[in-house]
Amino acid sequence: MLCLFDLDGTLIDSEPGITACIHYALDRLGVPTPADLRGWIGPPLRHSFAPLLDHDSARIETAVGFYHERFATQGWREHKVYPGVAALIERLRGAGHRLAVVTSKPLQHATPIIEALPFGRAFDKLYGPDPRSAHSEKASMIATALADFGAAPTATAMIGDRHFDIEGAVTNSVAGIGVLWGFGHREELQQAGAQAIIATPEALGDYLLGN
Repeated sequence: MLCLFDLDGTLIDSEPGITACIHYALDRLGVPTPADLRGWIGPPLRHSFAPLLDHDSARIETAVGFYHERFATQGWREHKVYPGVAALIERLRGAGHRLAVVTSKPLQHATPIIEALPFGRAFDKLYGPDPRSAHSEKASMIATALADFGAAPTATAMIGDRHFDIEGAVTNSVAGIGVLWGFGHREELQQAGAQAIIATPEALGDYLLGN
């Protein structure tokens, strides 16, 4: 099976780095930061910045630039691997599954994170969006992965914590598996059409391995 993993909220808890960079960007623009930023983790940055910046495209691009400025030097290091994820990846790889990462994070930020993970080499490919895009590109990235690996949709799973992951899977007739240890919630994943919703990495391994 081809297993496609989301990054933020699925493999790593990236909240500290992401929220610090949002604070930095909004502080540079003199805009108050919302109290709750968990909903920012997963969607494209431009989508999240837009309402706070009056949908002003120039200010949105400036904010995104400030965000990337801090993330490139500090933010990418400010995360931790979820407990049980390393063992999950080892189990899947040992069983012969092919693994890749499909993330909404631009490649220039996702690449050093994956390379620094103790299990980073288990992933054959990393897919990230066009950094200029204001939209989730999960569906198109999943389609590219299917073509690259020559994988059938029926032998592929997209694993993630947000509706973007599941919607991208559904678009490609791929099994969308929602996980509950990240930043989404059960209702969000159900409404997006998740084939299964899993509470722990251990249980996810059992599900994918048919145990």
